Amino acid sequence: MKPRLALVGGRGYAGAELLGLLARHPGLDLAFACSSSQAGQALRTVCPDWPDPGAKFQSVEVDALNHHPAEAWVLAVPNGTARGWAEAISAAHPESVIVDLSADHRFADYWVYGLPELNRPQLVGAQHIANPGCYATAGMLALWPLRDLLQGPPSLFGVSGYSGAGRTPSPRNDPEVLRDNIVPYSLAGHMHEREVSHHLGTDVRFMPHVAAFFRGISMTVSATLQRPTSASELLQRYQAQYAGEPRLHVGPDIPLPRQAAHSPDAWLGGFTVDDRDARRVTLVSVLDNLGKGAASQAMQNLNLALGLDEQAGLEHD
Repeated sequence: MKPRLALVGGRGYAGAELLGLLARHPGLDLAFACSSSQAGQALRTVCPDWPDPGAKFQSVEVDALNHHPAEAWVLAVPNGTARGWAEAISAAHPESVIVDLSADHRFADYWVYGLPELNRPQLVGAQHIANPGCYATAGMLALWPLRDLLQGPPSLFGVSGYSGAGRTPSPRNDPEVLRDNIVPYSLAGHMHEREVSHHLGTDVRFMPHVAAFFRGISMTVSATLQRPTSASELLQRYQAQYAGEPRLHVGPDIPLPRQAAHSPDAWLGGFTVDDRDARRVTLVSVLDNLGKGAASQAMQNLNLALGLDEQAGLEHD
């Protein structure tokens, strides 16, 4: 019997993206998807590729989870609400795997930080997994190979498609505001700045922006190292760090967000050394904020936790 997955919060972009991955997953079945705002509506309203036209969103109360069994749960709910769901799920179904897409558990030591390229051994068989933020994934993958060489806080300049602002209307997802525009926001103390600083073990500086494209992230990272280096040495260092990682691509060219759209992969490239000071380096990380930045990373984590093929459900054109 295949493990069953319960999706809490299927209305949002990340939840809909996860349904699309689940629709083609050979080893997972959907137990149910719940959304208080869309209860009774067909799953196809957010996931046109869902195979069962009669499947509908359910309304599930957090205090009635005993009646809703599942081997795995994904929490695609706003920050601040996932903790209550996780506590209720653990009480009702103590053997279940929980993957939290919100920020509620990313700083909790008893939850595994769900970045497979860095924490794969801890994710195998894990029960409680905190899915990293989208910007944080791009930043962590870009900085991890340099973590022992950094001198001072690196700077991260991030630009996201407006799907990262969610479905609730705001200036950051308003096409009229974004047309011919780029919008900076949360220029100090952003959640993902704190997240990267915490898991990298050193402070970073992060400046997020949103632009008029729908999905994707471009992260330009600038850092000063403790010793001089070269572009070729950087490229070799990153290739060695991520050798054999099917979801990561490392190369000399600057990657672009369009490469990552609708993909479960991330790209690292554009390795540059300042000819005025060979300790100053720059590189670029791109990924799909709804894919590797959310749903496909959650699927990797689920596969590892449930003992399935890590790449199951992640095939793409």
